[in-house]
Amino acid sequence: MTNSFRRLLAGITLFITEFALTLGLGVLGVVAFLAIGREVFDEHAAPFDEAAFRWAQDVLGPTHLQWVEVLTFFASRNFIVAAALGLIGYFLLVRRHRWYSLLVPVVALGSITLNLLLKNFYQRPRPLLPLVSASGLSFPSGHAMISASFYGLLIYLAHTHVARPTLRRSLMAGLVLLILLIGLTRVYLRVHYATDVLAGYAAGVVWLLVAIPLLKRLEKIVKKRFKHNPQLAEKQPL
Repeated sequence: MTNSFRRLLAGITLFITEFALTLGLGVLGVVAFLAIGREVFDEHAAPFDEAAFRWAQDVLGPTHLQWVEVLTFFASRNFIVAAALGLIGYFLLVRRHRWYSLLVPVVALGSITLNLLLKNFYQRPRPLLPLVSASGLSFPSGHAMISASFYGLLIYLAHTHVARPTLRRSLMAGLVLLILLIGLTRVYLRVHYATDVLAGYAAGVVWLLVAIPLLKRLEKIVKKRFKHNPQLAEKQPL
């Protein structure tokens, strides 16, 4: 078996594995979201949500309100928009990677827009007696959905570009923990039901799995076009 054939076989195997994993996670996310949505529509989720409220209070305790509010801020729309703008500037001015500068707003702003559409479709009111003020509809949780997609994108970037294994794994684990804690804080503050948070996670992951392959495919198409048109490539460097 020649080295060229081995490299080809390894590349095909990697592609099939990545495709199967992406497809599997996407299908699982869609099924999970639809299943949770059906439970919410049929009003069968109330016992689970009430138990989750009690569990969140037991885990975080009654004296951590200020700390929880700080943590939940990291998935607010204002912070995510500011962080996305910072990343766009970094990829445009420092790394000079146009496709990442396009991927960031597609993931962040697309997630926010999709969340608003889903909220208006399901029309679920927020829980009674929240610990902090909250407006708008409840299902799915915007904080959970946005954190899953935006910080999920950072996990993807860390996995793709951080060379040192220890640092890469630490960053990815820290971001996963942040996503989970943000969802927990929404339940603790009683501004979302646990089913809102779980559905938000599912929708955020699905959106991320759609956006990344779509933008990568678009990148390949445009690069191929530039390759066959050198004059265009000189005007629009990648």
